Amino acid sequence: MITVLIVALLIFFILGVPVAVGLGLSTVLALIVAGDMPLLVVAQRLFVSLDSFPLLAIPLFILAGVIMEYGGISQRLINLANALTGHVSGGLAIVTVVTTMFFAAISGSSIATTAALGAILIPAMINRGYHKEFAGGIQAVSGTLGIIMPPSIPLILYGTAVGASIGDLFIAGIVPGIILGIGLIITVFIIAKRRNYKREPKKSGKEILKAFVEATPALIMPMIILGGIYSGIFTATEAAGIAVAYALIVSIFIYKAINLKNISEILSKASITTSTIMFILATAGLFSWVLTIENVPHRVASVITSISDSPVIFLGFIIILLLVIGLFMETNASIIILAPILAPVAMELGIDPIHFGMVMIVALAIGMITPPLGLNLFIVSKIGKVRIDHLTKGMIPFYIAILIALLIITFIPSITTSFVEWMK
Repeated sequence: MITVLIVALLIFFILGVPVAVGLGLSTVLALIVAGDMPLLVVAQRLFVSLDSFPLLAIPLFILAGVIMEYGGISQRLINLANALTGHVSGGLAIVTVVTTMFFAAISGSSIATTAALGAILIPAMINRGYHKEFAGGIQAVSGTLGIIMPPSIPLILYGTAVGASIGDLFIAGIVPGIILGIGLIITVFIIAKRRNYKREPKKSGKEILKAFVEATPALIMPMIILGGIYSGIFTATEAAGIAVAYALIVSIFIYKAINLKNISEILSKASITTSTIMFILATAGLFSWVLTIENVPHRVASVITSISDSPVIFLGFIIILLLVIGLFMETNASIIILAPILAPVAMELGIDPIHFGMVMIVALAIGMITPPLGLNLFIVSKIGKVRIDHLTKGMIPFYIAILIALLIITFIPSITTSFVEWMK
């Protein structure tokens, strides 16, 4: 049964079948071959995979992110970042990183972050004399912050899959996101110095204050989400509902950028994104269920621990595994399938599940910027009108930066766990 499952999945991937469809079809074929279960179980498991209160946070955070995108939040965050860092060498590229860190704390999605900001910042960088490959590359790699910093959709999925606290995972994602952001800023600064990219005019104290005041409503949103969750006032799902209400109030009454005409467009875009993710989650949950009933997690744990019981060697193996899987499988599907298998092994070796979750998320985030499935690459390629092979060559310094950040986060666990303990 497992042989049919894996072989069928690989064949579907080679044929270019969409990930969600491939997961579902390979599972159905495996069940048919097994012959000891009615196919009615497929429909039942698809429903059960989505029948979870914490998963309700996903469509709500997606809707909140789309509302903030249409509500003029992006431009105000860009203005604030520009006022703070635009005058440094490679200022506009650094603005891209800083703005993405702000926006990541709102959207929870790498793709949404890359698309919303890239449409504004990539053309702006190109017009200011930045190479297309550099402009697209820094936006693509910065977009990975969308699933590392809270409120991250993959963090919600991981917490749901392994029973970890979503609030703790959100808190744990803050420092790794900052580390990656600082690494990218340093990389941008070095490249900009060598290529002599233009700086933006230095803003006065009055202009900085104005930009900060205009962006304050957007900056308050992550504070409400994280503060409410960690203080116990509301759950992550309830926080997502509050985020939607807050985003509507800010966008309609403060920024006055949303009206009845674009409400339908906002709902349509959020619905399409939600349905895509939920389809993947349903089929990935079905696939994961078959692995579980066939006792695959226990078998994997036995094989790994028989090779070595060293946490360091295990984490090194996991990094390589996830980097390879990220080349071919969508991030959300990877988490749903792999987290229930790998997290128990990690805990058996004494690795904190919160720390392990961050290692998984950061490693799989790299898959968003590596071909052939790097979705961020396709987005910036279209916006910047640059070929993906040219784009990836220009991104080598950024790949090095994010890999260094991954190694730091992986092998210094206190980076994630200490902050969580301190918050308690």
